[in-house]
Amino acid sequence: MKLPMLSLLPPGANARARPLLLARGLRAFADGYMAVLLPAYLLAIGLGTLEVGILSTTTMVGSAVATLAVGAWGHRFGQAGLLRGAALLMAATGLCFAAAPGFWPLMLVAFVGTLNPSSGDVSVFLPLEHAQLAGAAEGPARTALFARYSLAGALLASVGALAAALPDALVRGTGIDRLSALRAMFIGYGAVGLLVFWLYRRPPGSSAAAAEAAPSPLGPSRGVVWRLAALFSVDAFAGGMVVNALMSLWLLQRFGLSLAQAGLFFFWTGLLGAASQLAAPKVAARFGLLNTMVFTHIPANLCLVLAALAPGLPLALALLFVRAALSQMDVPTRSAFVMAVVTPAERAAAASFTAVPRSLAAALSPTLAAAWLAAGWLAAPLVGCGLLKIAYDLALWRAMRRHEAGAAPRRPAT
Repeated sequence: MKLPMLSLLPPGANARARPLLLARGLRAFADGYMAVLLPAYLLAIGLGTLEVGILSTTTMVGSAVATLAVGAWGHRFGQAGLLRGAALLMAATGLCFAAAPGFWPLMLVAFVGTLNPSSGDVSVFLPLEHAQLAGAAEGPARTALFARYSLAGALLASVGALAAALPDALVRGTGIDRLSALRAMFIGYGAVGLLVFWLYRRPPGSSAAAAEAAPSPLGPSRGVVWRLAALFSVDAFAGGMVVNALMSLWLLQRFGLSLAQAGLFFFWTGLLGAASQLAAPKVAARFGLLNTMVFTHIPANLCLVLAALAPGLPLALALLFVRAALSQMDVPTRSAFVMAVVTPAERAAAASFTAVPRSLAAALSPTLAAAWLAAGWLAAPLVGCGLLKIAYDLALWRAMRRHEAGAAPRRPAT
């Protein structure tokens, strides 16, 4: 009988892709509690709401610059070495954030570090890991592998959100002050970076088919990659308005939730998102990657708009839970779609050049959303996010319909 651990990988995936999934889960756990605690920590050291948004934007701008550097010059270095370097940078980020004395030092650490205020992964790890994953499986197994990767992130991020209650528990149980308890969580974030470094002590493997195609710059697929990058940037800009750090701030300001309650909310939304990502390969096998991306996303974003206008907490939470059950189904299918519409040699470049505009676009909107919240326009970030994402869904479906036949995962012949 196979051990449950072996089910981490889908059939047909290279076994040495396992560190990619484990590392994604560890990073997601740390990101899960950091997204909830970041605004509380910044407010506790005397910063204001607008400064929370500025720092959130700075972290995402820094991630975008690092990802751009990987896309432009990463071919000069081994991807395994870049992954290990990113893990060490994560460790340094946690320690420096815990020790930084004020706004401007935090700005510097936020820009050069790996801190992620988002519910998704917008860090330099993303294109590196996607390129490795694309070479670790082919066909339907690749979609399933991306789903496992996204699932690991969603599940561990939801558990991490629960860990946001630890600082208050430490205050009650040990008597230490709340600020010290919050700083301890950043030290824990750095420790996770060291664990990720250990996982990447050996390079992940790739399939024989992928090994035959040496990495190359964008060539025949340049046009479709740039169109996808432009569309994905609209989606990312919209998503930046409701990154977890700002959604946590919205819940605290609109309904007066405690950190523990906010963490519990993100735990359940994370579980719902994980379940939807697990179902995504089966839905995509029946309806196609593009249709799965678009027609699960539209109702999710309608729920977000309605949640912003809900008169009370129960209805708002119900709508946000429905959104969580639908909104993440596009994550593994989007990654698999990009890998399917480019040639094998272009996959690493495509992963970077679709990630960079997303990171840049996502970096611009948190400050705008925070300014709206600071001005008392509490519904504006959620409404703006939902409407922009619906526009993106419709534009994506219209632009990419003709590529769907070649990208759709096929069921194995029986």
